[in-house]
Amino acid sequence: MNAVLLHAALQAADQGWHVFPLRPGSKRPALHGEQSCPRTGPCAEGHRKWEQRATTDPSRIRAAWAHAPYNVGIATGPSGLLVVDLDKPKSDTDAPDGAASFKALCERHGQPVPTTRTIRTASGGAHLYFTSPGGTRLSNTASTLAPLVDTRAHGGYVVAAGSVVDGFRYRVDGAALLRPVPQWLLTLLAPPHPVNRPTTPAPLPVVAAGRRGRYAEAALRHETATVAATQEGGRNTALLRAARALGRFVASGELPRPTVEEALQGAGEAAGLPPAECRATIRSALDWSITHNPSRAAA
Repeated sequence: MNAVLLHAALQAADQGWHVFPLRPGSKRPALHGEQSCPRTGPCAEGHRKWEQRATTDPSRIRAAWAHAPYNVGIATGPSGLLVVDLDKPKSDTDAPDGAASFKALCERHGQPVPTTRTIRTASGGAHLYFTSPGGTRLSNTASTLAPLVDTRAHGGYVVAAGSVVDGFRYRVDGAALLRPVPQWLLTLLAPPHPVNRPTTPAPLPVVAAGRRGRYAEAALRHETATVAATQEGGRNTALLRAARALGRFVASGELPRPTVEEALQGAGEAAGLPPAECRATIRSALDWSITHNPSRAAA
């Protein structure tokens, strides 16, 4: 089993796709999470998520897969891929599945169902692989195009062919030829995608008066500008640090929490982070900071 999965990882990397280990028999990443990060090795300068640690280096891949029969994850963003995920309903129903919904979408746009590299998945669905054009940054979507039709790009990953989930081995179905994403589909996915917004967040409102209020407002502007300017590889860490730094002003009553959340959300999305990831990071970091900083009444 190990040899088969190692071969699958190396084969994907040979195509220029960035891979990382998934738990044996699972779709979940096998790498440590931020809360348990040892801040050593690859994470010496801050926690690095699976997308940042995905690699095409054969030596790193062999070293990783020597430990366990890991399934293979492909980080779609760094790999220059857009993958359309055609899923199956979770329960018995007469509702159309993802393949039928996607076919109907194609028909509405007067287009044939595109033929490209197709992977059969454990659910009975399919992954359609496309190359993503440079200059257009695509993110993940969930049923945005049609019911049970998701997409994976920056911030997302797919289970590679050769992996085994629920006893089913993901496999290539038909010709393995990889094609560019059709222009009509790209048009539906690109504008007005949040990560394609200008890299400068919207102007922030005046939130307080007085010396301390001006200091809090300056801190808000500084932290959001820093997050918005952060490049790929450190964006989530920058957002986490900014939310923790601003949380003390929320705890003291100098900044309203909704104002901080809105400003940081805009900055995170301007930097290129998926909206859901921004919300989760901001919420948890603010909760932590408010808990660990005294309120004005307690000070």
